Amino acid sequence: MPRWDDIDDEDWDDGDDLDDSDEFTTVPCPYCRRPIFEDSPRCPSCGRYLSREDAPPERKPWWVILGVIVCLYVVWHWMF
Repeated sequence: MPRWDDIDDEDWDDGDDLDDSDEFTTVPCPYCRRPIFEDSPRCPSCGRYLSREDAPPERKPWWVILGVIVCLYVVWHWMF
């Protein structure tokens, strides 16, 4: 069984590769300016999504829904 002093320096993993990794890169959030991971879909501090693709679909404005209902009523009234 090898002893700790028998291990070559080349075999020793001192964790220096973590500093060069892009996996842990942080950037400021565009909304609250707190540091977040670069590949995060959402800021953990303010909760806002960083891109439209990651955000859940938004609700339609009330006037669009009302317009559709009025149009359907006019078509229904015209047919009967």
